[in-house]
Amino acid sequence: MIKGLHHNAYRCRDSEETRRFYEDFLGLPLTHSLAIGETKTGRKAHVLHTFFRMDDGSFLAFFEAPEEPFAFKKQADFDLHIALEVTPADLKRMFEKGKAAGMDVRGISDHHFVDSIYFRDPNGYVIELTAKRPDHEAAMDPKTNGARAVLDAWQREKPAHA
Repeated sequence: MIKGLHHNAYRCRDSEETRRFYEDFLGLPLTHSLAIGETKTGRKAHVLHTFFRMDDGSFLAFFEAPEEPFAFKKQADFDLHIALEVTPADLKRMFEKGKAAGMDVRGISDHHFVDSIYFRDPNGYVIELTAKRPDHEAAMDPKTNGARAVLDAWQREKPAHA
């Protein structure tokens, strides 16, 4: 059925600014750019779709569509963030690289099964770099971690929507 993630796509303000962050800073190579002048339904468009490859073969992708309205805003961590896996050594290296570049880098945060750092890309998206801890697989095993029971308890106990 579903083999894995091919790509996630997000809007961007400027394709070159986005490329500098994802390729030059994070090290994800730009692997494909597609200029879209017309949609598959025949609607005229002026859009650039770019793809950045991750080591597992999946991609982060972006659309620059300057003529189509889009409300860019700083995203809160709980609203939207993109979490990318790195090694523990790379987590420390990227933390230092972000600080050296003058970025607002938060972390290193201990989440018990992963350690993470956070910063923002040029579009306002929160980017999380996360390194698995040795007990990661056990922590993510629904047979032993009680994931369904936690969700069920949450559903019973959460406040009603306003």
